Amino acid sequence: MSATSTSSLGLVSRLANGILSIEPLYNFAKHQARQMMIRRAEKIGVPWREEASMLRSQNLEAELTRVQNSSLIYPHYYLRSFHAYETGNLNWEAATELGVAAKAVHAKIWPEAGAQGDAKLRQSYHDILAAQLPEPPRDILDLGCGVGLSTFSLQDIYPKARVTGLDLSPHFLAVANYQSQQQSTPSAIRWVHAAAEDTGLPDASFDLISLFLVCHELPQSATRAILREARRLLRPGGHLGIMDMNPSSPAFAKMPPYVFTLLKSTEPYLDEYFSFDFDRELVDAGFASPRIAFNSPRHRTIVSNK
Repeated sequence: MSATSTSSLGLVSRLANGILSIEPLYNFAKHQARQMMIRRAEKIGVPWREEASMLRSQNLEAELTRVQNSSLIYPHYYLRSFHAYETGNLNWEAATELGVAAKAVHAKIWPEAGAQGDAKLRQSYHDILAAQLPEPPRDILDLGCGVGLSTFSLQDIYPKARVTGLDLSPHFLAVANYQSQQQSTPSAIRWVHAAAEDTGLPDASFDLISLFLVCHELPQSATRAILREARRLLRPGGHLGIMDMNPSSPAFAKMPPYVFTLLKSTEPYLDEYFSFDFDRELVDAGFASPRIAFNSPRHRTIVSNK
């Protein structure tokens, strides 16, 4: 991104912050952002309401009981509104709509991709990641796994690996566990309800740790803690893969101010993410200097090893 576009983005971001500091405008922006996603989904043939309703009709409470760590204390940053849901990720609406939302959000990355944009984005990440791995990983941890979209991808690509999906939302994990049992061959993925910065998992127990579209939803302090936790969990030479928005992408600088304001209304930590120096922070956390590749017009993949 050029100095001019960076300055322009900063100006638009400050303008958006000013608008969103006014509560009625903030609530209006969240509502508009949600409606825009629903309309986009249905325009590209993704039945948002029907798919979410089908999931909510299942016995998800039973799945919640199986995966939930009832003694878990949620970090303060996680209790904010995310993605236009007032209670963030701790509700059934967010959990049952995540799959269709991913298709809607990623439909416009490549104009010709439409509803397949999400799958194309995931594949672009895995292509870059696989090229950096000296051999297929035996044990994989998907941090911030959500409802398992990224976790199932990892299991498909590395079918012989033992895969663990970890998330702070028991609602997300309940949907992930339900969907894993609906597969023709039920998945053996282990689902863990914990914070990514304090997993409780053993030292040096993974060859690959993946963070897929997680870091932009975190304050910088949490991201730093997660990088250090990832290093603790990796075996010597193990790899960390991070796929997320690319702050230097011209797409963000060219985004209309109205659309950028809607985006920020659903992503409370976007400013902190855009100013986070992954090169320096990874090295400070004990990783090798990272390799960075652009895997979409709006996203980048960062790979480093312990």
